[in-house]
Amino acid sequence: MKVCTLASGSSGNSIFIKSDNTSVIVDAGMSGKALEAKIQAMGELCESLSAILITHEHSDHIKGVGVLAQRYDLPVYVTEKTWRALQFSLGKIQEQQVCCFRPGHVLEIDSLKIETFSTSHDAADPVGYVFYEGDTKASIITDTGCMTSEIVKKVRGSHYFILEANHDIEMLQRGPYPRSLKKRILGNRGHLSNIVAGHSLVSLVSGQTNAVTLAHLSAENNKPDLAYATVSRILAENGLTTGENINLSVAPRYVPGLVWDSSDYR
Repeated sequence: MKVCTLASGSSGNSIFIKSDNTSVIVDAGMSGKALEAKIQAMGELCESLSAILITHEHSDHIKGVGVLAQRYDLPVYVTEKTWRALQFSLGKIQEQQVCCFRPGHVLEIDSLKIETFSTSHDAADPVGYVFYEGDTKASIITDTGCMTSEIVKKVRGSHYFILEANHDIEMLQRGPYPRSLKKRILGNRGHLSNIVAGHSLVSLVSGQTNAVTLAHLSAENNKPDLAYATVSRILAENGLTTGENINLSVAPRYVPGLVWDSSDYR
């Protein structure tokens, strides 16, 4: 299995996943043209995509969904409540392209098995995904204000995590955002801070975990080196050395990140 962030942050989010001859993207939060260029830059073809999976309806996750779905006749996997919240934002997607599911259901797209779970975010019905290829397990957890027991149960022990580290609490509290927005971000239906991301990983990783990518960093309230340092420190304090036990990276905002390839760890 190969996994790579195509873009990450409030300017747009998308993640590419490939297993055998099956490739999908999770979210398409920028223009179709921009996403096509990023996928091609990885040496992949949009014509080879099997589906688009959506986490929730916020614009930084769905901006290019309609264009790509129409251009490449792709099925769109989305919860029923999220579909009702976004269907009029995507243009003319054919009814047969829409594959609705409820959180907790297991999806099968060609060679990929995908578990779904609810996240805690101020959206209609936000979800995260766990991808399986044989015994390999990769989890995507972004846009959640807290790590619920359901999330922990679903993702614990993954070989690879893409985990939100949205903000540094002090930067957010000192920053220019209005009080209401700060309260929303810090709330249980907002976003994970660097500190919460680090402590969450301590309980999520196992001996088979080999890599973590920190994602969805705020441009105003975080810095890549700060997120990396904070999470690294927390892991080290708990006996998990980055670079030795776990390869830790930060997803770039505008360009594809590092490709995690499960075959590199066999």
